[in-house]
Amino acid sequence: MKVVITIIGKDRVGIVAMASNVLAENQVNILDINQNIVDGFFNMVMIAETGESKVSIKELQAIFAAKGKELNLEIKVQHEDIFQSMHRI
Repeated sequence: MKVVITIIGKDRVGIVAMASNVLAENQVNILDINQNIVDGFFNMVMIAETGESKVSIKELQAIFAAKGKELNLEIKVQHEDIFQSMHRI
């Protein structure tokens, strides 16, 4: 299953490392990353594959919610189909 992870917040050292570590610890493979920083605000979208992972999307959402709260970031984890539906014009 593919998931889309979005991270938005004030730029700081370690955001990409945190997200990558969470995924690696849970055997989730990163397929694509797009990030930018505008006026000190960080925005990243990651596409990842959970094929080898034993973690559910709900567990991944909870892990990232805790990390987001800890780092004052807005982090969303969505199934690829839901993300596509929400952003279709």
